[in-house]
Amino acid sequence: MSMMLGFGQPVGGVMQMAYVVEDIRAAIDFWIRDTGTGPWFLLDRWTGDDPVYRGRASEATVSIAMGFAGHMNIELIRPLDDAPSVYREAIERDGFGFHHLGVACPDVEGWIPLYETRGYTLAFKAGVPTGGKVAYMDGGRDKPGYVELIAATQGMDAAFTRFWHASTIWDGSDPVRPFL
Repeated sequence: MSMMLGFGQPVGGVMQMAYVVEDIRAAIDFWIRDTGTGPWFLLDRWTGDDPVYRGRASEATVSIAMGFAGHMNIELIRPLDDAPSVYREAIERDGFGFHHLGVACPDVEGWIPLYETRGYTLAFKAGVPTGGKVAYMDGGRDKPGYVELIAATQGMDAAFTRFWHASTIWDGSDPVRPFL
């Protein structure tokens, strides 16, 4: 039996669906109005700790918003510049919309080779505010998007569980809140 995260998703399984968006506030409004998803937790600017895109240091900056639809984390990502990134790459290839599936894993560095044996390449890696790292694995054109390996740290579990819990008691007030 796999370990369950506090928000009801298993380590080793999909815990997140992510989208690149042109306007993060409009995207949040869509999710609230048309799906009842909220509240949203917004990180105005993020580059990551020691970010590397396709083997080179990255300076790309994005805004990130997270909310929960049931037990599934929904992430909205808006690039804030034209620096090369997995976000710009996806927009240039497919436009705005679905970007990646997030998979919680106990060891990001240990799982990168596992995905490489499946034909994926490492596209992006960075440290995150909740501890540990994330790595975006690119499976090529025959995959619906990237797979983001997300370190299942205590900090990640606590932050995401806090976001999820807020969604279970949300009454529509205070729809956009600080990420941390």
